Amino acid sequence: MLRAMSTRNMRNIVNVLLQRTPNPHFHYSPFFHFQNPSSLSTPSSYLYAFSSISLRLFTTNFSHDDSSGERSDEGASTDGWEEEDTAEPKIGDGGDGGGVALQNVPWGQRAHSIAKEVLTHFTKDIELYAFKTTPRGYVYVRLDKITNEYGCPSMEELECYNHEYRKRLDEVGALGEIPDDLGIEVSSPGAERILKVPDDLGRFKGMPMRVCYAENVESNCPEEDGIFLLDSIDRDSEICIWKLADVKENRDPLKKGKPLNRKQKDWRLKLSFNMHRMVTLYLD
Repeated sequence: MLRAMSTRNMRNIVNVLLQRTPNPHFHYSPFFHFQNPSSLSTPSSYLYAFSSISLRLFTTNFSHDDSSGERSDEGASTDGWEEEDTAEPKIGDGGDGGGVALQNVPWGQRAHSIAKEVLTHFTKDIELYAFKTTPRGYVYVRLDKITNEYGCPSMEELECYNHEYRKRLDEVGALGEIPDDLGIEVSSPGAERILKVPDDLGRFKGMPMRVCYAENVESNCPEEDGIFLLDSIDRDSEICIWKLADVKENRDPLKKGKPLNRKQKDWRLKLSFNMHRMVTLYLD
């Protein structure tokens, strides 16, 4: 049995089973199908919209010998899947920071070019947010849907991309250009995606964001952070203007349930683009 996971990136996992009809060979089959989602307990729409949906499959020649799901001493799951690195995200890391990270894998560039090639057959609003390969033979693809409020493609779109990408990898693997036993994970960006300043900010304006920033550009300056809403962007002056988001962290703890007061609502923070250290979406 293969597993597809609907995952809030904070590692709160809702499992969705991807069932497979009996087949002695581990080839891709059109008989993979999703269990009826209505049988699952559904989180609130706000949290669900920020969920990272993942599809995990192996290319043709993967041998699945142990389904116990236990972890080995090396930290990899004995179900045959390497868990993605959980290091602090940064811009261009091929994960929450987006971008491409091939990690000096000799077949990485070819796998990346195939990923982009497959994407040309989909609607233009779906883009490659992040791509990463690992020396152990795993490929992580994150797709961003620009027209979706939260950037999340549907499960059907992810499944379709996963099918087409895997098919092309099998074809190229049969020619010996890449390994024929790669593990593939296709997912959407999760809540911990790093937003680029200023390019991504306007797209998520109106949503609370966690902003980590420095009060000046000196490298040894202590960092501050807060939960803000984007007020405006001045591209000519390269400045973002932020206001407090009406969330629990910004409210008076002695006045439970009370919204921000007038002084808090009028407060503004001006930051130059280069004073932003990290900006992510915020989940209450």
